[in-house]
Amino acid sequence: MARAFLFVLDSFGIGGAADAERFGDSGSNTFAHIAEACAAGKADREGLRRGALKVPNMLALGLGRAGALAAGFSFGQDAPQLLPSSFHGAADEVSSGKDTPSGHWEIAAVPVPFEWGYFAQTEPAFPAALTDAIIKEGNVPGILGNCHASGTEIIARFGEEHIRTGKPICYTSADSVIQIAAHESHFGLERLYELCLIVRKLVDPLNIGRVIARPFDGESPADFERTANRRDFAVPPPEPTLLDRLVERGSRVIGMGKIGDIFAHRGVSVVRKAASNMALFDKTLIAMDDARDGDLVFANFVDFDTLYGHRRDIAGYAAALEEFDRRLPEALARLKSGDLLLLTADHGCDPSWQGSDHTRERVPIIGTLPGASGGPVGLRNTFADIGETVAEHLGLPPGRHGASFHKTISARA
Repeated sequence: MARAFLFVLDSFGIGGAADAERFGDSGSNTFAHIAEACAAGKADREGLRRGALKVPNMLALGLGRAGALAAGFSFGQDAPQLLPSSFHGAADEVSSGKDTPSGHWEIAAVPVPFEWGYFAQTEPAFPAALTDAIIKEGNVPGILGNCHASGTEIIARFGEEHIRTGKPICYTSADSVIQIAAHESHFGLERLYELCLIVRKLVDPLNIGRVIARPFDGESPADFERTANRRDFAVPPPEPTLLDRLVERGSRVIGMGKIGDIFAHRGVSVVRKAASNMALFDKTLIAMDDARDGDLVFANFVDFDTLYGHRRDIAGYAAALEEFDRRLPEALARLKSGDLLLLTADHGCDPSWQGSDHTRERVPIIGTLPGASGGPVGLRNTFADIGETVAEHLGLPPGRHGASFHKTISARA
């Protein structure tokens, strides 16, 4: 058996989802709109980046061709020659949401067959009974927010009142989620986690996908900053995922970043976290060295989504893509003949789009299988094809969902 490395560039959609109109996202395209803004000089920022989007290593894995397949987008640059053994394609999502758990579970070969619960676009957003239960069972004097909001904006708005009163800041978004922001020292990090566990039980009857702890520090809106101690309290997947199948077989799944939280720590042998994309990349390289035959290293690079997509920061997103791309050769250099490296995304979060929520998009499938033929894998009907391809590569029998494209890319070069 060889090894597999699955990297999720959180929110790096490539447009074209067949049902985007149902979500109000028809025309969204994270990749294309960032590239177009860069080409037009609209993503220049002094001291950060300038000019056209520079991602030559992902282009050499087929990103440009994946973008053209997904949404007819022509990157408009002289693309480098494709790397030998590289493969490329795109995938539609069949799960009903455009959220993190749905995207990751489907990547791991378990689409979400049900509708998540959501909170109304009203103020207050939460049912009165839920608010009363949070206050009573969480032993807090009240809550602040109780609305749809951007995380950084709502902390700036209510942070000082939170410090003064001890009331946690509770808010939601278009996702199936309730987020709770609290000050790490004034409120206490462990107390925040305990409150989130209480709320997790309270929202289970509402079919809410995640409760997210959003700790922050600072003393005023000028210096409030979310810390790296975020924690997601998710419901478990509805059936065994690729991760469960691997662990049951005796292989290890090394979950990088928030992978453990997304899967409710089911099917994850080792959890390794870091405070930023590049710190996580450093740890992921170590995990690649640690991986044995039959193991999966599954990494989520969340900064694309949380720091740039949701904040509609095109220049920041472009710079983060370029930074990731510059590090990619370090991962490629660690691959042995027969290893599989696959890069994808879990949804879109177009930084040029209205609002601050995720966008319903197709995702890229790019990567390499050193020593094999590689090639195009086409437009896949479900993200689950990714998980089934990893499963076949690691010697697992087929699962219930998705179709592997492993045979398409694994002929000897």
